[in-house]
Amino acid sequence: MSVKIRLARTGRKKIVRYRVVVIDSRKKRDGWFLENIGTYDPQANPKKFQFKLDRIAYWLKQGAEPSETIANLLKQDRAYEKINALSKGLPAESLNIERLPERKRKAKPKREKKSA
Repeated sequence: MSVKIRLARTGRKKIVRYRVVVIDSRKKRDGWFLENIGTYDPQANPKKFQFKLDRIAYWLKQGAEPSETIANLLKQDRAYEKINALSKGLPAESLNIERLPERKRKAKPKREKKSA
């Protein structure tokens, strides 16, 4: 069984929130999952996300693969550095590892209409 760490959508229409879940890769996006290990709110400004670092470390050790979005969020939160600190027995809060700022995205250029 290949296990993934990915997002499962919650919330209602046009108000999106996600759970960060550990799930069998063959299951549906919002289907049955093994464990809920965090939350992600992309509509907040700045975006809010929380992770249970000890559980993420456990599942990564077990061979779970994070999705592309989750990998980017973990990098932004500097979770891998915090997990290394936890494995060495140091409390992650004492290391002053701060979250990286959000990436600034460029606006997409407008497409010009073709004249007939």
